Amino acid sequence: MAARILTTVASEMQAIAVGWQLYAMTHRALDLGLVGLAQFLPGILLFLVGGHAADRFPRQRILQCCYLGFACVSAVLLGLTLHGITAVWPIYAALLMNGVVRAFNGPATQAFLPLLVPEEVFPTAVALASGTVQASMVLGPLLGGLIYGIAGNPVPVYAGSAVAALVAMTAIGSVRVQGRAAGSVARRGMVLDGLRYLWRSKLTLGAISLDMFAVLLGGAVALLPVYARDILQVGPAGLGLLRGAPGTGAVIMALTLAHWPLKRRAGATMLWCIAGFGVFTVIFGLSRNLVVSAVALVLVGACDMVSVVLRHTLVQISTPDEMRGRVSAVNMIFIGASNEFGQFESGVTAAWFGAVPAVVAGGIGTILIVGLWARLFPELRRVNELKPAGRS
Repeated sequence: MAARILTTVASEMQAIAVGWQLYAMTHRALDLGLVGLAQFLPGILLFLVGGHAADRFPRQRILQCCYLGFACVSAVLLGLTLHGITAVWPIYAALLMNGVVRAFNGPATQAFLPLLVPEEVFPTAVALASGTVQASMVLGPLLGGLIYGIAGNPVPVYAGSAVAALVAMTAIGSVRVQGRAAGSVARRGMVLDGLRYLWRSKLTLGAISLDMFAVLLGGAVALLPVYARDILQVGPAGLGLLRGAPGTGAVIMALTLAHWPLKRRAGATMLWCIAGFGVFTVIFGLSRNLVVSAVALVLVGACDMVSVVLRHTLVQISTPDEMRGRVSAVNMIFIGASNEFGQFESGVTAAWFGAVPAVVAGGIGTILIVGLWARLFPELRRVNELKPAGRS
């Protein structure tokens, strides 16, 4: 958990620095969208390989290598900044490296948690783990924005991110996993088994695809530098506040779900909450007040957390351990499509129509997607309790 906190804080600090640095250099919303695309493309190419690696090799060792890779990316960005970078392409090259590391980190991270906790408390563990990560997503942007604002440049932000990733590498190495999980967990099976499994499991496919399309259309995070600099005019510190607001809502919801798990009408609750995600995205897009914008983003994060907990629980509990890496890899590509490719979609839409129309249209699109998925995947509406497939 300490390792995940550190890597998430490092990633969020770095994201704040990259976004503000790029937008200050070009003043183009499209460049912010390209940040997401640069990190998403490696995942498209490598997600099957990353999932197979998580089932073929010890996940703990994969995570150590990935944390070292994150530290190297931050060090590269630090070096570029110290040498007075004036072009944007070296930054994108570093982000491509980051995307490669994430392609292996995501499946290993998701498949690691079921090895550490008993199945009967896994939904609560997912909520607590997600809440901890979301808390880090609040702290990271606040730290990154504050440090950037005080220093007036991203140098200390990148340096701090590199150090945090290295400490995380040490922390994950101290974990002791019992039994078969200590070694490699899967020696056989095809790389494509994860795709085949999800195609047969319509409920899981519906859950992760709904989240992908909803967040892809409704994601406003990529355009936060535009709102902070040009619309709300609150500076780097304000950008950190806005970036951390969804995480605040997510933490509150995660703690709520940890104490009061979704025991009835879980599927319907998820659908309503994703619709709420779209509604509050629209409110944020139209707001010109920092407080209203921050509150809207808090509610966006709270609604999204319900989907996160349900999706991760369905994927991990219902999947055999020897396939968790491959199935998690497919899940991660869906998440990447919603987050990183969603940033690209937001950047392109904002370049064409402006930031406000892009965010508002995305929120409306999310609401429409919920209605469509409720019809295409009726299994989602019927989910009552979060239990392993085939068990009463």
